[in-house]
Amino acid sequence: MLDIIQLRTGLVGPVDLSLAQGECIAILGPSGSGKSLLLRAVADLDPNSGDVLLNGRSRNDMPAYQWRRLVSLVPAESGWWADRVAEHFKAKPDMSEMLKDVGLPDALGWQVSRLSSGERQRLALVRALQGGPQALLLDEPTAALDEASTLKVEEIMQRQLERGVIIVLVTHDPEQAGRLANKRITLKDGRIIDMPMTAA
Repeated sequence: MLDIIQLRTGLVGPVDLSLAQGECIAILGPSGSGKSLLLRAVADLDPNSGDVLLNGRSRNDMPAYQWRRLVSLVPAESGWWADRVAEHFKAKPDMSEMLKDVGLPDALGWQVSRLSSGERQRLALVRALQGGPQALLLDEPTAALDEASTLKVEEIMQRQLERGVIIVLVTHDPEQAGRLANKRITLKDGRIIDMPMTAA
């Protein structure tokens, strides 16, 4: 269970959400509405008030690095700090099958400088999953992808949901929200303006 309790930043909130294992909530809204800021607040990357609990344990009761291992943020533009892709992955667990699943079986041997935006997005997701998170915060994870690659990523997301991983998905695509999410909210000016019980 991921419980977001009265979470508030200077520009977003208050937000109250509760997600069970294997649930996906889609966050929709216009650009600048606070969607990415909400994800960053949940990950505790920006100053905020309120609390977030995972399976009853508050993020305030553990070091930030431990929280971010359990609740992993994949931003729209991921960070790359070394020249080669392989330097951004651990030796174990082996992610070769998942790299095949996203259409990038040989990517560990590549230079980061040769990656397209879409390749970076797919590799950032695989990198996040290598840590075995219990919750994923995904910020437009398919925005730079074509339809075929989008479907591959969505298949991985669906498998994670079936494993019990919680997904908070920021997307501009209501059809994607309908395919993946069983809950959705719409943000405007940092406030929830619509929260149906289930996705359409």
